[in-house]
Amino acid sequence: MNKTIAKRIGLGLIIYLLFAVLVLLFYPDDPDSMDWQDREQYNKVQVGKLELGTARQAIIELLGSPDISEAKHSQDDKLQVMFYRTQHMESDGITTMNECTPLLFKNDQLIAWGEGAYQQYLDWQ
Repeated sequence: MNKTIAKRIGLGLIIYLLFAVLVLLFYPDDPDSMDWQDREQYNKVQVGKLELGTARQAIIELLGSPDISEAKHSQDDKLQVMFYRTQHMESDGITTMNECTPLLFKNDQLIAWGEGAYQQYLDWQ
C-alpha cells in the first residue's frame, strides 16, 4: 500500500512539474497583457537590470510600449524619453510622470534613466 501511495505522489509531482515548465515556456511575461500592478512591478525589476547603450527597440521588446513618451531633434541628435510606470502614487486611474521612471535615448541608444534623465532631456539644446 505504501508503494502505491508513493508512486501516485511521485506521478503527481512529475505531472505538476511538467505543467509548470510548459506554462513558463509557452506563456512568457508579456508586459502589454499584464494588469497595471503586475506591469509596475515587472517594470521596476527590469529597469533595475538596464545597461547604458541598450537599443531603444530592445527596451520596447523587454518592457512593451511606454506609458508616456516625448521626442525631439536637437542639432544632429534625435532624443526620446520614454516613461515606464514603476511606482503607485494615486488611485485615480491615470498614469502620470511622477509614477514613472524616465528612460532617455540619444539616437536610439539608452544614455540615462531615473530622476535626472527627464531634466537632462529638457535641458538638451
